[in-house]
Amino acid sequence: MSEDNYSLSARVFKKLRSDILAGTYAANEELKEKSIGQELGVSRTPVREALRQLELEGLVSIIPNKGAYVVGVTLKDVRDIYEIRSLLEGLCAKWAAEHITGEQLAELEETIYLSEFHAAKENWEQILELDNRFHELLYEASQSKELMHVLKDYHQYVQRLRKTTLADPGRVKASTEEHKKIAEALRRRDAALAQANASNHILSTISNMDRLGWENLMK
Repeated sequence: MSEDNYSLSARVFKKLRSDILAGTYAANEELKEKSIGQELGVSRTPVREALRQLELEGLVSIIPNKGAYVVGVTLKDVRDIYEIRSLLEGLCAKWAAEHITGEQLAELEETIYLSEFHAAKENWEQILELDNRFHELLYEASQSKELMHVLKDYHQYVQRLRKTTLADPGRVKASTEEHKKIAEALRRRDAALAQANASNHILSTISNMDRLGWENLMK
């Protein structure tokens, strides 16, 4: 594949991946190369390559002589992701406690302050963005490219579900308090406490979704 086609394929891949994770395409919906190519202004070749990449990620199933169909993210996938995140986010916070800079810590604490401000005004979109930024700062502070890559991918996979849960005032308040505990442990450079607090933050999220009903949240 030429360099131009590779670049186009990457752009198509990101767009389709984002749309699938956002629920734009329904499970089992066919992804037609010609229609997608026309919509995105590209030939069928980069679309075909993007679909193959999505198949490798398990988001698409390509059936020979039939077409490509959306698999999406199942309920089990999401539950598995949160269980894995409870371990990886803890490891991330542990490493962040060892490496975080003063500037990163200040920005981390600012996201908490702004979250409380926007929660009072029920600005849910801003809260989601601030929650994303809080976790991104943790990933960056861990100084592990491998861990950051995995956790960012997981965040994207559950973005649709997080958008729903972070529009709940009770969960937002609890989540902010959990963020404060993580930030305090980081400020104290207490790696073990940071790890425990970050892991408990995700486990608390799981408990909240158990209470609300995963099936309802995935609709």
